[in-house]
Amino acid sequence: MIRLSRSDIGEAEQQAVMAVMQKGFLGMGGEVQALEQELAAFLGGARQAVCVNTGTSALHLAVQACGIGRGDEVLVPSLTYVASFQAVTATGATAVACDVDDVTLTLDPQEMRRRITSRTKAVMPVHYASGTGNLDEVYRVGREHGLRVIEDAAHAFGCLHNGQLVGSFGDVVCFSFDGIKNITCGEGGAVVTEDETVAERVRNARLLGVEKDTEMRFEGKRSWDFDVTAQGWRYHMSDLMAAIGRVQLQRFPAFAKTRIALAKAYEQALRGHNHVRSLGLSYGPIVPHIYPIRVDAKLRDGLRKHLEEEGVQTGLHYMPNHLLTLFKDQKAQDPAAYPVSEEVFGEILTLPLHTLMTEDDVKMICANIERYFSAANP
Repeated sequence: MIRLSRSDIGEAEQQAVMAVMQKGFLGMGGEVQALEQELAAFLGGARQAVCVNTGTSALHLAVQACGIGRGDEVLVPSLTYVASFQAVTATGATAVACDVDDVTLTLDPQEMRRRITSRTKAVMPVHYASGTGNLDEVYRVGREHGLRVIEDAAHAFGCLHNGQLVGSFGDVVCFSFDGIKNITCGEGGAVVTEDETVAERVRNARLLGVEKDTEMRFEGKRSWDFDVTAQGWRYHMSDLMAAIGRVQLQRFPAFAKTRIALAKAYEQALRGHNHVRSLGLSYGPIVPHIYPIRVDAKLRDGLRKHLEEEGVQTGLHYMPNHLLTLFKDQKAQDPAAYPVSEEVFGEILTLPLHTLMTEDDVKMICANIERYFSAANP
């Protein structure tokens, strides 16, 4: 079986975890502080990185730290994992589903314009399949309307936009470090910003709102005489997680090289195919987290079944959120509003991509794709 995604954890990560365990303290301390400093340095040193326990927590705290809550609206592309929507609604705000661009599968700026109301306070562009899409236009529209821009960059760690690392610029950027992302902490995430107020709010909120508790934890102490003035959550990262992440950050250049090579191998093998389209992303500047293709809708499920029978896992990234029960009232109010997201969901098929694969694996997968279409004779 060639798995869709896999964690790439080796001896160095195991040794880092054992070193933390031998210290006898597994909570948030020096390892988290070091990872935050190393992430900030990786992104150029001018911004602050605040680590939390998941990418969803990063999004939730970023929205909350921007002062967004009940009665407010945040624009989110419908074609994303439900975490993006749940992070918004966790603050009491409303996640407003937007359709995506048919080429990039990222937020359509024209759709964004159409959805802005007096209640809109922020937009959450999602870097789908590691592509940033028309991010410059999203920021331009956001500035016109005074909106915060909270980037869901869960797929885009280590990627470039206009020659700049994602996270090294922009308003607020959120990363995920779960087990299958470009780097992992096992679980984990980070909020990156140069807005000191937002960063401080996230630092406090990740530790149940206990003010300045981060500084105490990094000194190996606890706050006993403290104040809480805002809602907080138990979202902090542990030293165990950070220890894994620090090793992964060192290994990232090798990870990136492998991911880029695999994506380029897919591109070469599938170029010009009559029934398969890639997203046409620029691999190199883009370090792919996943590799989705678009397949003729009437043949997609058959291809997926064929690949599974041949020992190849695939995925469907993603069910549009406006089709989920919790958010389907938006579909009911505007039934024809999401044509691209719905079309894409019928066509999308994600092929395996992870750093424990080889280019021979890619060739085998693509040969199986070709055999399926030859047999189907569409």
